[in-house]
Amino acid sequence: MTSELDLLIDLHIDAERQGPGGDDVTRLAVALAGLGALSGLEIADIGCGTGASTLVLAEHLDARVTAVDFLPAFLERLGLEARQRGLADRITTLAVPMDELGFEPESLDVIWSEGAIYNMGFAAGIRKWREFLKPGGVLAVSEITWLTDERPAELEAHWAEEYPEIATASAKIAILESTGYSLISYFPLPSGCWLDHYYRPMRERFPSFLERHGHSAEARAIVDAERHEMDLYERYSSFVSYGFYIATRTDD
Repeated sequence: MTSELDLLIDLHIDAERQGPGGDDVTRLAVALAGLGALSGLEIADIGCGTGASTLVLAEHLDARVTAVDFLPAFLERLGLEARQRGLADRITTLAVPMDELGFEPESLDVIWSEGAIYNMGFAAGIRKWREFLKPGGVLAVSEITWLTDERPAELEAHWAEEYPEIATASAKIAILESTGYSLISYFPLPSGCWLDHYYRPMRERFPSFLERHGHSAEARAIVDAERHEMDLYERYSSFVSYGFYIATRTDD
């Protein structure tokens, strides 16, 4: 029987993004972080998936980018795309879990992570990754975030089960500030990052995905779960999104 992880890899490996986002959003975060005028940057893109954000960073910055993901299949696709775009000399791939990084202390100018830090948890991730940042280095992460103080019970119950650390932006910023960071900027992702760049392309892949796996119960369960989340977002998008948090490491 095909494992759930293998099914998820198969569903997402041909996607440009494995979560909500967009090239324009990555470029906006780069601009807000003030990285464009800097040279020789050492960047780690953690939980990069097939590398949509990695490619934007490598294309628009004078930087060497280490693309980190625990799935070699995703990194192989990124490597192919990097070669096709002439960016391979700027990108190194590293297949390790995000909680087992081996970077030297204070060796990175920038830590980037779009839609992936939930795998460690926001608080644990920013605390652990801080040791790899140079003082004054930049942390840029997107994280599921409540947009309002009160939410529909159905939506709140779903995300409380999926990710208990979901919180408002003010709560996330307080965690950043108590963990040795100073906020530079914050913005919520617009709905197009969910619908145009993530949910609708995934929905188009469902028929072929189910066909490849013989409409197995396991494949149908994954599709049903994704459809449920899509339905919740389409009904309640004014209450939840990813927030993009850009901060700098303060001195100890």
